Amino acid sequence: MSRPQAMVLAAPGTNRDRDVAFALDLAGADPQVTLLAALLADPTTLQHAQLLVIAGGFSYADALGAGRMWSLELTHGIGDALQQFVAAGKPVIGICNGFQVLTRTGLLPGALGHNASGHFQCEWVRMAVPASRSVWTQGLDPIECPMAHGEGRYVHPDVAALAAAGQVALTYDGHNPNGSTADIAGVCDESGVVLGLMPHPENHVLPRQHPRHTRGTAAGLGLALFQRGVAYAGGL
Repeated sequence: MSRPQAMVLAAPGTNRDRDVAFALDLAGADPQVTLLAALLADPTTLQHAQLLVIAGGFSYADALGAGRMWSLELTHGIGDALQQFVAAGKPVIGICNGFQVLTRTGLLPGALGHNASGHFQCEWVRMAVPASRSVWTQGLDPIECPMAHGEGRYVHPDVAALAAAGQVALTYDGHNPNGSTADIAGVCDESGVVLGLMPHPENHVLPRQHPRHTRGTAAGLGLALFQRGVAYAGGL
């Protein structure tokens, strides 16, 4: 069986593209890291992908706000192509900076503001997985992985409606590190194919990546999340 083609989109300043590509390879996909400039020069390359990842990092040094410059490039450069990609039911995931980008492009609801602490935070978190529409999180156990951001506080004008619509895909479990409304760590679109989250599951796809792996207490691999997305893409 052929491996689904996964495009990992990178922009100037992103730094998790190789990590995501590694996770996707383990999950059974054929990942290709694609620079934003190359995609803008030839938007037709998106048609050949079955799965799209907006990688994390600090695109354009987060000038004018986290993810703003990248989202403007995508909206004005390949906005229609992105909409068609989602309309075709192809899975999309935005992690950290990628989540910020997806909210700014309108592909995901809500917005990401500055952490309640007022400063950048880097720590391990645990995410619970409530029932939702997301094709990325169906049947997952809780995930433990690192987060690293300064603007990760999720806000939405009607969280109750969002939850009722099955769009709250991930929540912080036990500790809310950034003050996100209703402990929300990740949301999906109405179709369930687009997912955004602030923590980095791509940085916990092997047991040895957990800081407590030598003590026998490591748990919550993020690999399963990518396996769900890859399996869904492979079935299209």
